[in-house]
This record gives sequence, C-alpha cells and structure tokens, in this order.
Amino acid sequence: MESASTSSPGQPTKRRVVVTALIVFASLLAFLSVFAIWANRQLLETDNWVETSTQLLEDEAIRTELANFITDELFTEVNVQAELDNALPPQLRPLAGPASVGLRQLANGAADNLLQRPRVQSAWETINRATHQRLLQVLEEDSDAGVSLDLGTIVTDVGNQVGVDVSDDIPPDAGRIEILPPNQLTTAREVVNLIEKLALWLPLVALALFALAIYLARGRRRETLRSVGFAFIIVGLLVSVARGLAGDYVVETLASTASVEPAIQATWDISTSLLAASAGAIVFYGIVIVLGAWLAGPGSIATSARRAITPLMEQRQIGYACLFVLLVVLFWWAPTESFQRVPTSILIIALMVIGFEFLRHKAISDFPEETWERGSERWLESGRSLLESARGIGGGRSSG
Repeated sequence: MESASTSSPGQPTKRRVVVTALIVFASLLAFLSVFAIWANRQLLETDNWVETSTQLLEDEAIRTELANFITDELFTEVNVQAELDNALPPQLRPLAGPASVGLRQLANGAADNLLQRPRVQSAWETINRATHQRLLQVLEEDSDAGVSLDLGTIVTDVGNQVGVDVSDDIPPDAGRIEILPPNQLTTAREVVNLIEKLALWLPLVALALFALAIYLARGRRRETLRSVGFAFIIVGLLVSVARGLAGDYVVETLASTASVEPAIQATWDISTSLLAASAGAIVFYGIVIVLGAWLAGPGSIATSARRAITPLMEQRQIGYACLFVLLVVLFWWAPTESFQRVPTSILIIALMVIGFEFLRHKAISDFPEETWERGSERWLESGRSLLESARGIGGGRSSG
C-alpha cells in the first residue's frame, strides 16, 4: 500500500523532479549565455563595433557631447586668445578675450555640423574600424601598447573651420580617447578569453540540458517541450528586465550632471541594442516551441490542424517541399540575427527537420486514414463549396 501510494500519479516522481531541475538549471545557463554572446559579438566583432559607433555618432545627444569634447581639446591645446591677441591691431587687442569666447561657441557649432557631414562620418567609420582591428591585434599578441581612438584630424578640421591655425599647436595626442590603457592589457586578455569560452560553451551546455530533459521525460515529452518553450520566453523577458535595470544603474553612476544623462542613456541603449535583439530572439524561439508543442497536443483546434496537414505529411517529398518553402521565407525574413549566421542557421535547420519528423510521425499515427488521395478529394470539395458560396453571394448582390 505504501509503495502504491508513493508511486501514485498525483505525486511528483523522481524523474519529473530531475527533469524540472534540468530545465531550471538550463534556463539559468541560457540567461547567462545571452550576455556572454552579446559581449562577444559587441566587443570582438569589428562589423558590430563599427555599426554601433556609426549609430552613436548619428544620435544627437551623443554627437553634442562629442562636439563639446572636440571643442575642449581644440581650446585646451591652442591658446586661442593669445592667437587673436597677436593677430589683432593694438587698439583691438582688448577684444581678444570676448572674441575667443564667441569663437569657442562658433567652434562648438562647427564641430557639431562637421560631425554630420558624410565625409566626416565616413572618416569616423574608418577610424573606428582601424581602432578595433588594432584592439584585436593587441589582445591577440604579446604587446604592451595601449589602444586609443584618434580624433586628431577632426579636431584640426574644426580649427580650420573657425579660422584658427592649429597646424603647429596641436600635439600628436590631441583628440585621443583611450580605449584600452597599457596597464589593463593583462586583465583585458583574461576577460576576452573568458568571454569567448562562455559564449561558446554556455549555450551549448544549456541546449544539451534542455534536450536531456526532454529525453528523460518519457510519457511527458510534449509537455516538457512546452515547458522548455516557456522557459525560453521567461529567459528573454528577464534579459530585457536586466538590461533596463543595468542601464538605470549605469546612467545614475556615470552622469555627473543632468545635461549628460541623455547622451549616456543613448550610449547605453545603442551599445546594448544587440542584447535587446537577443532577448527578443529568445522570446521568438520560445513562442515557436510552445506553438509546436500545442500543435502536437490533444486540443480540438490543434487536432483539426494536424488532421488538415496529415495528407501533406503522409507524402514525405511534399512535406519536405513545404518545409523548404517555410525555411526560405524564414531566412528571407530573418526575424533574428541567428538566421544570418552559418552555425546557428545550421542548428535552426536541423531543429526544424527534427520537429517536422516528430510532427509527421504524430499526425500519421493519429490519422492513418488521412492519405494524400483522401486529402486531395476533401480539398477539392472545399474549393467547390467556397466557389459556390462566392457565386451565391455575387448572385444575391446582382439580384438586389
């Protein structure tokens, strides 16, 4: 009696507890893997770095702060008031001070306008690409050189725009933004090495644990698959929440004044846009998994849908032709970045094939009588009924 009570269906079995634990642990790894993949793509892929830098320059708040930085560099390295004092006749030299203030405002506006020009934006893109390639080179080699973003040419252009000769006054390090100081190279290499390993192994282990949970859930695999789908959705939502909370903390910590808050917020939003896209992708995959589990379920709508597609599934060639069309549409649409990368594209195709075979087996097992011939006859009959209904509607309007 005790044994029977212990194994009763109403109580969770040991296997079900193990399956639940696997899904929870895999979800935690999936949550961490999203951040690892984002850091790897954002920091270590040159194209993403350059695209992000271009978006940063296009933002008005960030561009304003960058223009302020360029103007500050110009007027720090060049004594504009002294230059004006030397250029003006003696009777006008008292105006050198007020003129330098006005010239500074003019330089600030000139810097902002200059940063919006295609030529400068193209130069900005080139500078960022070269800087990131240099960063990767330094991280890979045994070098002790730091990495900086050199905006010296733009500072010089701003000076020329306002008529200040800076050719002999601007030092080589003017307009440089330090990206990686030499004293942080060792730490940076360790962090990059960790990010690369986590971005590779965390998602693989998470997917393996999800697959193991489904495999162990004999008799409840469809329900477990549905739970995995909901786990994906929850992970995606939690990543979005974490991104928002981290952004609030970063803005509050770095914003020394209220005037720079918009620029810092915009920088965070743009720099983590790939993270937001990854969160959306996880939610998308979760919805697809849940819909797939629902389609294989006992519900009346799902059952009717399976019955309707069984004739297509019964003919393997036709079924795979439909799957091919679906894949073409998905890769053309590319709802997530994974559809644009070879490794993840192969994984998506493999999972779609596995899902197709599972659904095909389920549909044929449930409705063995739904052959291609019977389905063709039913589709033709439905087409005739729709055509007759359309004619009846058209005839009623004409007589009216």
